[in-house]
Amino acid sequence: MLITGGASGIGFALAERFLEAGNTVIICGRRAAKLEEARVKHRALRTRVCDVTDPAQRLELEDWAFSEFPELDVLINNAGIQNRLQLLEAPGWPAMHQEIATNLEAHIHLSTLFAPRLAKRPHAAILNVTSGLAFVPRSAVPVYSATKAAMRSFTLSLRHQLAGTSVEVIEIIPPAVDTDLGGAGLHTWGAPLKDFADSAFEQLREGKHEVTYGFSAESMNASAEQRVALFERMNSH
Repeated sequence: MLITGGASGIGFALAERFLEAGNTVIICGRRAAKLEEARVKHRALRTRVCDVTDPAQRLELEDWAFSEFPELDVLINNAGIQNRLQLLEAPGWPAMHQEIATNLEAHIHLSTLFAPRLAKRPHAAILNVTSGLAFVPRSAVPVYSATKAAMRSFTLSLRHQLAGTSVEVIEIIPPAVDTDLGGAGLHTWGAPLKDFADSAFEQLREGKHEVTYGFSAESMNASAEQRVALFERMNSH
């Protein structure tokens, strides 16, 4: 399997659990040093430097992955960045577009590149990591929330279109998790990474197609009225 953004955070936590279960795990990311740190911890990890915001590098990643690992049968679209933005301060399009390119464009492109190849395998899967903010946005991270809502929509369409193939489409929907997403120390109040990753992995073992935890389960299952209340509560400070 290939995990984008797999050198740290949720991606790395999932990589560890899949490795322990006996899978061949490839992780990719922009930073060679971070990938090497991950490989030092787990020598069995395979790594590839790739900036998934670059369409040319996404094409190269596809060719490399299936050339080096012809039995590849799982893609996990996990790479993501989160920026806190004040929209009235005109934060600048390059920063906003990088967030869109990382969180949305890359995942859509890689899914469409990998799906035809994966459909030739007897059993395969595409896993998209979205967020509880897909259902109830946090106004401090407006572009991030919007990209996750868009990925939720795309995942539903992808699952419907691939329903007649061997490719399962799974959505992993984290709440806020204690990682360095957006910057060190910003999510220390979130769910412990180990607890979330253990729960997510167990739900995947159970065959769930929508993996939730804590707030993400609450927001996904909330009524329209409850989501309004959640939005007000979450954005009141």
